Amino acid sequence: MLNYFLPILAVLLGYVFVLVFKVREKNTLKLFLAFSGAFLLSITVFNMLPEVYEHGNAKKTGLFIMFGILLQIFLEFFSKGAEHGHVHLHSQMQTFPWLLFISLSIHSILEGFPIHNHNSLLYGIIIHKIPIAIILSTFFLNAKIEKTKVAVFLILFSLMTPFGSFLAENFSILQKYYHEITAVVIGIFLHISTVILFESSEGHKFNLRKLVVILVGIVIAYYV
Repeated sequence: MLNYFLPILAVLLGYVFVLVFKVREKNTLKLFLAFSGAFLLSITVFNMLPEVYEHGNAKKTGLFIMFGILLQIFLEFFSKGAEHGHVHLHSQMQTFPWLLFISLSIHSILEGFPIHNHNSLLYGIIIHKIPIAIILSTFFLNAKIEKTKVAVFLILFSLMTPFGSFLAENFSILQKYYHEITAVVIGIFLHISTVILFESSEGHKFNLRKLVVILVGIVIAYYV
């Protein structure tokens, strides 16, 4: 049940956080993003990669992972990088951002697929979704979009990961290709997490706080 509830709660917490605290401190958010990127990357490397390579042909598995990376790059043409904390849309939007929503939904449905076999991944997705929800909420509200429309967008967005988990648990055809789909998800996570880590410091300068946060994320992921 937590697989369904916690991803929804994470997105809604991000939205409420923006409404209550009026987030302005970008550096703190960047550190949170760096932690989430390190945690998600570590969960992928420690838990998911060994599983798919143990149960499948190595070259075929690698092919699906590369497909996941390419799929995420394609989705970002429409999401403008919202999955890793960058929203590059028009500051004044008159219509519902359908392309952004569809792109994020495809990403979220896929990431929900392997959750029921990887409890630690659930925590990684929660930690990842909170800052993304904060960034999306801040952008939408700054763009003068009605709060009700923002809430509808985020509620629908929050349902996509649990929907992916539901599909994985209830459709035998998807279960048959579990390892192939998981390999695609691994590619998506590898792309997103590494982009977060590379982009979370401006000018690629050495940042001790960022390094510490990344190390903490890796250590926690190892023991989860």
